[in-house]
Amino acid sequence: MAGSRHEHAWVRGAQAGSASDFEALFRAHWPLAYRAAYLVVHDQAAAEDIAQEAFLAAIRALDRFDRRRPFGPWLHRIVVNRAIDWARARKLRGELGLEEVASDPPDPELGEELVAAIGTLSPEHRAVIVLRHLLEYTPGEIARMLGLPRGTVNSRLRRGLDELKERLP
Repeated sequence: MAGSRHEHAWVRGAQAGSASDFEALFRAHWPLAYRAAYLVVHDQAAAEDIAQEAFLAAIRALDRFDRRRPFGPWLHRIVVNRAIDWARARKLRGELGLEEVASDPPDPELGEELVAAIGTLSPEHRAVIVLRHLLEYTPGEIARMLGLPRGTVNSRLRRGLDELKERLP
Protein backbone atom coordinates (compact mmCIF):
# COMPACT_ATOMS: atom_id res chain seq x y z
CA MET A 1 0.00 0.00 0.00
CA ALA A 2 1.02 3.55 -0.49
CA GLY A 3 2.60 5.38 2.41
CA SER A 4 -0.01 7.36 4.29
CA ARG A 5 1.81 10.69 3.75
CA HIS A 6 1.87 10.17 -0.01
CA GLU A 7 -1.68 8.93 -0.02
CA HIS A 8 -2.98 11.93 1.91
CA ALA A 9 -1.14 14.26 -0.49
CA TRP A 10 -2.53 12.40 -3.49
CA VAL A 11 -6.07 12.63 -2.08
CA ARG A 12 -5.67 16.38 -1.46
CA GLY A 13 -4.33 16.81 -4.99
CA ALA A 14 -7.07 14.69 -6.54
CA GLN A 15 -9.68 16.67 -4.59
CA ALA A 16 -8.19 19.80 -6.14
CA GLY A 17 -8.45 18.26 -9.62
CA SER A 18 -4.89 17.00 -10.14
CA ALA A 19 -4.85 14.27 -12.78
CA SER A 20 -1.36 13.15 -11.71
CA ASP A 21 -2.49 12.68 -8.09
CA PHE A 22 -5.53 10.73 -9.25
CA GLU A 23 -3.20 8.58 -11.36
CA ALA A 24 -0.95 8.00 -8.34
CA LEU A 25 -3.98 6.86 -6.29
CA PHE A 26 -5.07 4.63 -9.15
CA ARG A 27 -1.63 3.02 -9.54
CA ALA A 28 -1.30 2.46 -5.79
CA HIS A 29 -4.75 0.91 -5.33
CA TRP A 30 -5.65 -0.70 -8.66
CA PRO A 31 -4.01 -4.12 -8.10
CA LEU A 32 -5.86 -4.88 -4.86
CA ALA A 33 -9.12 -3.29 -6.05
CA TYR A 34 -9.12 -5.45 -9.18
CA ARG A 35 -8.06 -8.58 -7.30
CA ALA A 36 -10.76 -8.11 -4.66
CA ALA A 37 -13.42 -7.61 -7.35
CA TYR A 38 -12.17 -10.66 -9.26
CA LEU A 39 -12.24 -12.92 -6.23
CA VAL A 40 -15.83 -11.91 -5.50
CA VAL A 41 -17.17 -12.15 -9.07
CA HIS A 42 -14.80 -14.66 -10.75
CA ASP A 43 -14.98 -12.87 -14.06
CA GLN A 44 -12.02 -10.86 -15.39
CA ALA A 45 -13.97 -8.44 -17.56
CA ALA A 46 -16.54 -7.80 -14.84
CA ALA A 47 -13.81 -7.34 -12.22
CA GLU A 48 -12.09 -4.75 -14.40
CA ASP A 49 -15.40 -2.95 -14.96
CA ILE A 50 -16.27 -3.07 -11.26
CA ALA A 51 -12.87 -1.80 -10.14
CA GLN A 52 -12.92 0.99 -12.75
CA GLU A 53 -16.46 2.00 -11.84
CA ALA A 54 -15.53 1.97 -8.16
CA PHE A 55 -12.60 4.29 -8.85
CA LEU A 56 -14.84 6.63 -10.83
CA ALA A 57 -17.44 6.60 -8.06
CA ALA A 58 -14.71 7.33 -5.50
CA ILE A 59 -13.38 10.23 -7.56
CA ARG A 60 -16.89 11.65 -8.03
CA ALA A 61 -17.42 11.48 -4.27
CA LEU A 62 -13.92 12.62 -3.32
CA ASP A 63 -15.20 16.01 -2.15
CA ARG A 64 -17.09 14.14 0.61
CA PHE A 65 -14.12 11.94 1.55
CA ASP A 66 -12.60 12.56 4.99
CA ARG A 67 -8.89 13.10 4.24
CA ARG A 68 -7.95 12.08 7.78
CA ARG A 69 -8.95 8.52 6.93
CA PRO A 70 -7.10 6.13 4.63
CA PHE A 71 -8.30 6.02 1.03
CA GLY A 72 -7.83 2.23 0.58
CA PRO A 73 -10.55 0.99 2.95
CA TRP A 74 -13.01 3.51 1.52
CA LEU A 75 -12.26 2.38 -2.03
CA HIS A 76 -12.35 -1.32 -1.08
CA ARG A 77 -15.78 -0.84 0.46
CA ILE A 78 -17.04 0.60 -2.84
CA VAL A 79 -15.38 -2.21 -4.83
CA VAL A 80 -16.68 -5.04 -2.67
CA ASN A 81 -20.21 -3.66 -2.48
CA ARG A 82 -20.35 -3.29 -6.27
CA ALA A 83 -18.90 -6.78 -6.71
CA ILE A 84 -21.51 -8.27 -4.35
CA ASP A 85 -24.29 -6.50 -6.28
CA TRP A 86 -22.88 -7.78 -9.59
CA ALA A 87 -22.57 -11.35 -8.27
CA ARG A 88 -26.14 -11.27 -6.97
CA ALA A 89 -27.40 -10.02 -10.33
CA ARG A 90 -25.40 -12.73 -12.13
CA LYS A 91 -26.91 -15.37 -9.88
CA LEU A 92 -30.38 -14.06 -10.68
CA ARG A 93 -29.59 -14.04 -14.41
CA GLY A 94 -28.35 -17.62 -14.06
CA GLU A 95 -31.53 -18.66 -12.30
CA LEU A 96 -33.48 -17.16 -15.17
CA GLY A 97 -31.30 -18.97 -17.71
CA LEU A 98 -29.79 -15.74 -19.02
CA GLU A 99 -26.20 -16.17 -17.86
CA GLU A 100 -23.36 -17.50 -19.93
CA VAL A 101 -20.51 -18.81 -17.81
CA ALA A 102 -17.05 -17.73 -18.93
CA SER A 103 -13.98 -19.54 -17.75
CA ASP A 104 -11.21 -17.31 -16.47
CA PRO A 105 -7.68 -18.26 -15.54
CA PRO A 106 -7.22 -18.67 -11.80
CA ASP A 107 -5.31 -16.26 -9.58
CA PRO A 108 -1.77 -17.70 -9.69
CA GLU A 109 -0.91 -16.53 -6.17
CA LEU A 110 -3.83 -18.33 -4.59
CA GLY A 111 -3.91 -21.48 -6.67
CA GLU A 112 -6.57 -22.91 -8.91
CA GLU A 113 -8.30 -25.04 -6.29
CA LEU A 114 -8.62 -22.24 -3.74
CA VAL A 115 -9.92 -19.74 -6.31
CA ALA A 116 -12.44 -22.31 -7.53
CA ALA A 117 -13.53 -23.06 -3.96
CA ILE A 118 -13.92 -19.34 -3.18
CA GLY A 119 -16.09 -19.08 -6.30
CA THR A 120 -18.58 -21.56 -4.85
CA LEU A 121 -19.26 -19.37 -1.81
CA SER A 122 -22.08 -16.84 -1.65
CA PRO A 123 -21.08 -13.29 -2.60
CA GLU A 124 -21.46 -12.23 1.04
CA HIS A 125 -19.09 -14.95 2.27
CA ARG A 126 -16.64 -14.28 -0.57
CA ALA A 127 -16.59 -10.58 0.26
CA VAL A 128 -15.69 -10.97 3.93
CA ILE A 129 -13.08 -13.64 3.17
CA VAL A 130 -11.47 -11.45 0.50
CA LEU A 131 -11.49 -8.42 2.80
CA ARG A 132 -10.10 -10.39 5.75
CA HIS A 133 -7.59 -12.74 4.17
CA LEU A 134 -6.55 -10.94 0.98
CA LEU A 135 -6.79 -7.28 1.96
CA GLU A 136 -6.06 -8.05 5.65
CA TYR A 137 -8.76 -5.93 7.27
CA THR A 138 -9.84 -6.77 10.79
CA PRO A 139 -13.38 -8.03 11.39
CA GLY A 140 -14.18 -4.68 13.03
CA GLU A 141 -12.95 -2.78 9.98
CA ILE A 142 -14.94 -5.06 7.68
CA ALA A 143 -18.06 -4.49 9.78
CA ARG A 144 -17.65 -0.71 9.46
CA MET A 145 -16.87 -0.94 5.73
CA LEU A 146 -19.90 -3.06 4.91
CA GLY A 147 -22.24 -1.53 7.47
CA LEU A 148 -22.76 -4.85 9.24
CA PRO A 149 -22.70 -5.88 12.89
CA ARG A 150 -19.34 -7.38 13.84
CA GLY A 151 -21.06 -10.62 14.84
CA THR A 152 -22.45 -10.95 11.30
CA VAL A 153 -18.96 -10.47 9.85
CA ASN A 154 -17.53 -13.07 12.23
CA SER A 155 -20.34 -15.47 11.39
CA ARG A 156 -19.83 -15.05 7.65
CA LEU A 157 -16.09 -15.51 8.05
CA ARG A 158 -16.55 -18.71 10.07
CA ARG A 159 -19.19 -20.15 7.73
CA GLY A 160 -17.21 -19.21 4.63
CA LEU A 161 -14.02 -20.73 6.01
CA ASP A 162 -15.89 -23.86 7.08
CA GLU A 163 -17.30 -24.22 3.55
CA LEU A 164 -13.84 -23.76 2.06
CA LYS A 165 -12.44 -26.39 4.41
CA GLU A 166 -15.10 -28.85 3.22
CA ARG A 167 -14.39 -28.15 -0.45
CA LEU A 168 -10.60 -28.27 -0.34
CA PRO A 169 -8.59 -31.49 -0.08
